[in-house]
Amino acid sequence: MGIRESTLESVGKIMFDLSFYSGKKVFVTGHTGFKGSWLCKMLVKAGAEVTGYSLNPPTKPALFEIADIEKDINSVIGDIRNLDLLKKTFEDAKPEIVFHLAAQPIVRDSYKNPVYTYETNVMGTVNVCECVRQSKTVKSFLNVTTDKVYLNKEWEWGYRENEELDGYDPYSNSKSCSELVTHSYINSFFKDLGIAVSTARAGNVIGGGDFANDRIIPDCIRAAVNHEDIIVRNPYSTRPYQHVLEPLYAYLMIAARQYEDENYAGYYNVGPDDQDCFQTGALVDVFVKKWGEGIKWVNKYDGGPHEANFLKLDCSKLKTVFGWKPHWNLDIAIEKVVEWSKCWISKEDIRDCMDREIEEFIKAGEK
Repeated sequence: MGIRESTLESVGKIMFDLSFYSGKKVFVTGHTGFKGSWLCKMLVKAGAEVTGYSLNPPTKPALFEIADIEKDINSVIGDIRNLDLLKKTFEDAKPEIVFHLAAQPIVRDSYKNPVYTYETNVMGTVNVCECVRQSKTVKSFLNVTTDKVYLNKEWEWGYRENEELDGYDPYSNSKSCSELVTHSYINSFFKDLGIAVSTARAGNVIGGGDFANDRIIPDCIRAAVNHEDIIVRNPYSTRPYQHVLEPLYAYLMIAARQYEDENYAGYYNVGPDDQDCFQTGALVDVFVKKWGEGIKWVNKYDGGPHEANFLKLDCSKLKTVFGWKPHWNLDIAIEKVVEWSKCWISKEDIRDCMDREIEEFIKAGEK
C-alpha cells in the first residue's frame, strides 16, 4: 500500500491549498475535543460542509463551546461505540471524506479504565471502518492515531512507519490495535472498494484551547492563571512537541491528496523537526519565558504509571512524499499558545483569534 518506492524520490514539493475542501462533505469523529474543534474551524474556514460525531465536550471549559463551533457545523452528540447511531449519522451526512479522531486519549486514564479505553479506541475504530465500508459516498478516510503506537525501545533516533507496533500502556496499545484494525479493513475491503485510507501518527500537540487534565501545557496555563507554581512530574521525558495546527494541516493534506490519487494512501508519521523534540522541563522553561509575570516551575516527580521516557518520530516519509515541513518551530508554537490563552483570559473574540492564528499559520508555510 502507498506510493511505490520507485516514485518517492520524484514526487517533489506539492503545494496544498485548503480551498480543496470548499463544498466537500466532511465527517469528523471526536469533533468536540481540542484537536477536533480546531479541525472543524479549519474545514469551515475552507468552505467545507462538516458533520461532527462525538460525546459532549470532554472538559470544562471546552474550546468547542468557547469558540461556538456548533453553530458552523452539523453536530451530533453520540458515543462512537454506538454503531446504529453512528451508521444513521453517516447515512444522513453522505460524507466524501472522513477524519477519525474520537478516542480516549489520556495515558493515565487508560490505566484507571482500560476496558473503556479499549472499547472506545478499538471498537470505535471498527465501527467507523464499518460505516466507511458500507458508505456509497466516502472516497478518502484518515484514521488519526499517535506516536505511541510503536514498541518503545527508548532509543535516540526517530521511529519510522515500518517499525513494530506494540504500545505498552492501555492507551498506546489500544491505538496500536486501532492501526491494525484499519490495516485489516484496507486489505479485506477498502482496496476493492476504491476507498483511499491512511493512518497518521502524530506527536504531542500543544495549542490554545486545550483544557485537558494530565497534559503539560494545560497544567502550565492553569497554574499561570492562578498565579501558582507549575508542577512538573517528569521534567526529563523527551517528546516530539508541535503546534496543533501542524498535524491538522498534514491530515487535511493527506486526505485531500489521496482523494485525488489513491496512491498517496499510506501510513505517515507527523511530528516536528529533531530540534523541537524537547524534554518537558525545557518546554516549560520556554513557556515561563513567554508568559512572564514571574511564574516558575517545580520538579515534583510522582513516580506514576509507566510512560515512555524518550520518544521521537522520523517524518522523512511525509516530507519526501508531500514536500511537507513544519510551519512553526516550538518557540513560535508556545508563543501562539500564550497569545491565545491571554486572548481567552481577556475575554476577546475567540473565533477571531482562531481565524487569525490559522491565517498566520498558512502564511508561514508559504515562505
